[in-house]
Amino acid sequence: MTNHCCLRVQGIIVANSEGIPIKSTLDNSSTVQYAGLIHQLVMKARSTIRDIDPQNDLTFMRVRSKKNEIMIAPDKDFFLIVIQNPSD
Repeated sequence: MTNHCCLRVQGIIVANSEGIPIKSTLDNSSTVQYAGLIHQLVMKARSTIRDIDPQNDLTFMRVRSKKNEIMIAPDKDFFLIVIQNPSD
C-alpha cells in the first residue's frame, strides 16, 4: 500500500539559517534556487511578524500556488522546506 501524501512530495530541502542547503532530494540547481529564495521569504515574514509583535516569531509557513505547495518550518539554526503537488 502506497501512502498518497508521499506521492505528492516533489522534494525536501534542509538549509542552514543563512539559506545554504545542507541536504536535499532535488537537483543542485533547484536546491540552490529554492533555498535562496525561500530564505529571503522567511526572513521577510519573520521580520513582519516581529514588527507586529516583538514577542512573537514565525514557526511555520505554507505557500500554495497553481503548480505546487511549499511548506517551510524555520528554526533557530535550520529550516526545512517541503515542496509538493497541491491536493485537489
